[in-house]
Amino acid sequence: MGRFLTLIFFSFVLSTEYLEEESLLGTLYIQSSAEYKANTTSIYRAAMSRLPTLIADKSHTAALVQKTDYSGKPPAVILDVDQTVLNNIAYQARMIKKRSAYPDGWISWAKEEKADYIEGAEEYLRYAISLGLEIFFVTNRVVEIEEATKNNLEQLGFTFSENIDQLLMRYEQEGWDRNKNSRIQRIAEKYRIVMIIGDNLGDFVGAEENNLSVIERNDIFKKYDSHWGNFWFMLPNPVYGDWEGALIDFNYNLSQQDELSKKFQSLDEK
Repeated sequence: MGRFLTLIFFSFVLSTEYLEEESLLGTLYIQSSAEYKANTTSIYRAAMSRLPTLIADKSHTAALVQKTDYSGKPPAVILDVDQTVLNNIAYQARMIKKRSAYPDGWISWAKEEKADYIEGAEEYLRYAISLGLEIFFVTNRVVEIEEATKNNLEQLGFTFSENIDQLLMRYEQEGWDRNKNSRIQRIAEKYRIVMIIGDNLGDFVGAEENNLSVIERNDIFKKYDSHWGNFWFMLPNPVYGDWEGALIDFNYNLSQQDELSKKFQSLDEK
């Protein structure tokens, strides 16, 4: 009987507007809840508390691609942009109301330059700058919206250097694809990377360790256990990310119903 009721429920879910509103609760959690704001603020303040120690330890680097010869380089931090520094949840709300989904309307949203800071991000950036750290944003936003992204951050009060490329976009240069390692490597040529902050496993590790199954990605999390909360800081994102891609084997050609079916089957009842 339990299995029969589950099948009935699942059939109902597949036949309703839930297909278009799959991210509704996650979107409302980010947009409306005090809990989310307290969470991101707590993470950023914990990260701030680690900065002086990491700066002082010249033998330390947070970047996996930075292997040798970095102790004498000036210190820097790397941050992702979307749902790490800039809050784009209003875009997600629009898509839900329009019964649409990414990438529909994404470029035009970014060009509106209306994203706010994630709670805690502004405080962190100001403190990091006061300590003499160079700030780099490594984002998978496409190069088409580089100017809009820069403008958005400047409107929020961030000041970019005139002589340093602090905003490294996807496809900005040859080889700069979704895998962020090549861009992190570019920064590592001149700076010692003391901390990385993001909302996706791929902000910290390369594609070979990110684009894996759910089980394998959790093994990667365990592999770097000593990094989390020390010099890697992960912000929550219940709306989208490679965690979601892993649930569907990164097959974005699935029909909406097949995609939701795979996610439903991934629920663990113990």
